[in-house]
Amino acid sequence: MDIIKRYISRGVTSTMAKPTNYYECVECGAKYSKWAGRCSACGAYNALEERQDTPEPSGKRAVSASGAPEAVDLTSVAPEPDERSATGIGELDRVLCGGLVRGSLTLLGGEPGIGKSTLLLDLCAKAAEAGKSALYISGEESARQIRLRARRMGISAPGIMLLSETDADRAEAAAMKLSPGILVVDSIQTMRLGGMTSAAGSVAQVRECAARFMRLAKDEGITTVLVGHVTKEGELAGPRVLEHIVDAVLYFEGERRGSYRVLRAVKNRFGSTGEVGVFEMRGDGLIGIKNPSAYMLAGRPVGVSGSVVTATVEGTRPMLAEIQALAASTGFNMPRRVTSGIDFNRAAMLTAVLEKRAGLNFAQMDLYLNVAGGYRIIEPAADAAICAALASSFRDRPIGSECLVFGEIGLAGEARSVTSAEARLREAARLGFTNAIIPSSSMKGLNKPDGMTVYGVGGVGELLELLA
Repeated sequence: MDIIKRYISRGVTSTMAKPTNYYECVECGAKYSKWAGRCSACGAYNALEERQDTPEPSGKRAVSASGAPEAVDLTSVAPEPDERSATGIGELDRVLCGGLVRGSLTLLGGEPGIGKSTLLLDLCAKAAEAGKSALYISGEESARQIRLRARRMGISAPGIMLLSETDADRAEAAAMKLSPGILVVDSIQTMRLGGMTSAAGSVAQVRECAARFMRLAKDEGITTVLVGHVTKEGELAGPRVLEHIVDAVLYFEGERRGSYRVLRAVKNRFGSTGEVGVFEMRGDGLIGIKNPSAYMLAGRPVGVSGSVVTATVEGTRPMLAEIQALAASTGFNMPRRVTSGIDFNRAAMLTAVLEKRAGLNFAQMDLYLNVAGGYRIIEPAADAAICAALASSFRDRPIGSECLVFGEIGLAGEARSVTSAEARLREAARLGFTNAIIPSSSMKGLNKPDGMTVYGVGGVGELLELLA
């Protein structure tokens, strides 16, 4: 009876529950009550590690009225403008809607060798030139290696501090001591906390290290950028909570063997996620491209079948891209279907529409689709151009080099309207295009650019007749 009274006086009505063991997937963070050879959530093999969970007391702890947190009315909170500062890199500022916000935490992901470290070293250099200090923490390279890259990029401005460290506690201490304007951690998967037994890069380590840098950014007002590895599927490695706790998530895309790079924002708490930045990788670093349409169409073949130019919109920026198609007789029982820069399932659907609605037989042909320059098209406005390119290669009839094609194609073969039709046409007219084929539904109230003839089509049948 005395024991019960002592627990009640402490505010506990029952005893502490016993610790329980569980298994956690190091790839996706899924939890299981027993070990299994394969994670059913992400499909990874031999990825479950044993963990111990010590639950809270099963009873309810008494809380006095004076110790309860106080809530505030929404209207009483004074709005404060974000302290946003330009990075000095025009294409990066475009993606971030003006620049980095003070105290924000940004996650930059991309394939190995795509240019993440080069971009962030340039970011530190621009901050140093503007009179701000920058701390570059690398868990993958030594200070000498970073210095060699900086020399190749022509960076010599003082104010960039380098630290090769994988201990998150020591990295945090260095950041608090220097209090830099920009903090770069390359990469979050190499960091680990000494009090945890799991290896660096595990789900628990990545989660806790990211939370540590998040608190550092918010409490000290340090603008922080984390580099994240990606899996073979192109997604950020580690637990999904990593993308939830950061303020912005940026993806760096492109072919490593090419010079074309695209920076996209998939999350941004301080702006929109529709803008993209375009870069060219050179020997002295990344160079922003202010006119990506002209850059992507450079070297375009003339008088060759299977080449069509379309117009896409990324955020508020219209961009022209060349779609190439090759239809060739196959020597195999199963024809090949290969796409680069175009969703494979979307291409398969459009091929089926052409066979059903336009009478083109691709059953005994290998099909190859490519977006020149390593660009990736994700909007359906390129459907009409894909169909035109496939039909052009099938018939071996070139399409005029001054012709632009865009529009969404449905399963019935109909051409559907797309957004920002006037902006797409103006961009094409600026680069010298004189003809355009668009959906008829987009012709209503359309202000055509001077010197451009615009044709409206109702479906793939009319499209192929016009191109014949």
